[in-house]
Amino acid sequence: MGDAVVIASPFPTVDECSSEDRGGDTVVADLDGTLLCGRSSFPYFAHMAFETGGVLRLLMLILLAPLAGLLYYLVSESAGIQVLIFASMAGARVADIEAVARAVLPKFYASDIHPESWRVFSACGRRCVLTANPRIMVEAFLKEYVGADTVVGTELVIWRGRATGLVRAPGVLVGENKADALRKKFGAASPEVGIGDRRTDYPFMRHCKERYLVPAAPKPRSVRREDLPKPVVFHDGRLVQNLSPALALLSVLWIPIGFLLACLRLAAGVLLPTSMLYQGYRALGVRITVKGTPPPPASRATGQSGVLFVCSHRTLLDPVFLSTSLGRPITAVTYSVSRLSEILSPIRTVRLTRDRAVDAAMIRRLLAEGDLAICPEGTTCRETFLLRFSALFAELTDDIVPVAMENQMSMFHGTTARGWKAMDPFFFFMNPSPKYVVTFLSKLPGELTCKGGKSSHEVANYIQRLIASTLSYKCTNFTRKDKYKSLAGNDGTVVSKPNIVDKKGMGC
Repeated sequence: MGDAVVIASPFPTVDECSSEDRGGDTVVADLDGTLLCGRSSFPYFAHMAFETGGVLRLLMLILLAPLAGLLYYLVSESAGIQVLIFASMAGARVADIEAVARAVLPKFYASDIHPESWRVFSACGRRCVLTANPRIMVEAFLKEYVGADTVVGTELVIWRGRATGLVRAPGVLVGENKADALRKKFGAASPEVGIGDRRTDYPFMRHCKERYLVPAAPKPRSVRREDLPKPVVFHDGRLVQNLSPALALLSVLWIPIGFLLACLRLAAGVLLPTSMLYQGYRALGVRITVKGTPPPPASRATGQSGVLFVCSHRTLLDPVFLSTSLGRPITAVTYSVSRLSEILSPIRTVRLTRDRAVDAAMIRRLLAEGDLAICPEGTTCRETFLLRFSALFAELTDDIVPVAMENQMSMFHGTTARGWKAMDPFFFFMNPSPKYVVTFLSKLPGELTCKGGKSSHEVANYIQRLIASTLSYKCTNFTRKDKYKSLAGNDGTVVSKPNIVDKKGMGC
């Protein structure tokens, strides 16, 4: 929630604060409306509600939002925030709350950093954030991405590993509670700079030597995420946008309609011949843009082997849209897809085993049968980065066509690291009008292949750079393990059962 207007303040505005020679100073800043441009915390509680309890918990938060607003403005900020905390977290496992705070919220927080507050905050040597939000909800982002040394926030009451929806004494940190928390943290010492944005921040600001207010209007353009100390490369969660109460309600109402639409789109992929998929998808609102000139199909009569399409990896549907763009069926090799995704796939999928010799022999055999698609990143990445390319593919053929894949989703992400991966295609097709852009690049020249004297790693790195430059993405050395350690706290693999040969992974 947030104040509509800031009443005349006894403090100067933050743009009057000098950021020169602040290396030895301590800054204490509020979060919503101060370090963040947005003055309402509802969007972040909406993500928490949806990711920990699904659509029903989000609906409960939406229904209680008017009550929270009335309490916030007419009774107290504390009461309004307490309602949001209860609606979004009551009964949720603490482990799930921490996972959402670590894997989902940083992307949205990082997109909303206030430029003037950040100028001062980042210039100071010691940084403290004092917020009414639950500490467990904001600490991961503030410490990892903006370099906060200390985060003081509202503490939740936990019972048997679950949040009760209640808060520990002294309650929600607003007004004098914030000032008391600051005194408890710093003792008799007074921090050099205090930054707030509303009247209830005045008590803690008066404990600081210099006090500055962030005005509510005009709302500034947020700091670019690439200008923060650490970029958000990986993030999880199904919701694409930050949700206002109205947009959250619209999303909830759309879900049953979107699910039926997704089933229809998936059925079209299964029932229509590949040559008709392009028109079928477009008729159902799926936009496909094809750039470049795709190569003709391989001719088995002349003994010509198939082309290996090396693709950037955005969702599990990359090979499907590649096949649709070609107008002919191809085979895709994957490290792991769910059984449901295999059943619903309109193209043939073959699982790799992660045994290098076995996988190499399998890929050679499949290439002898026809064209093949592979995503050497091994997992998807949502942001404008390419993960490290595995070099195995470069050793197996010289007929390589790089393909740059892009997609656009307006409501739901079609990938997940923590959730049920079988639902990934459904969530992608639940978007009102999802889009794929498939760009075919020129076939790799012979002198740039292993046959031309290049090592497999040189070939893989060259293709990564080529696709990255086409998409205006950045190359990284991050791998599948890095992604899953960041988002799910594991390396992305599942121990195989003794009687199963394939080593299945958690998915892309």
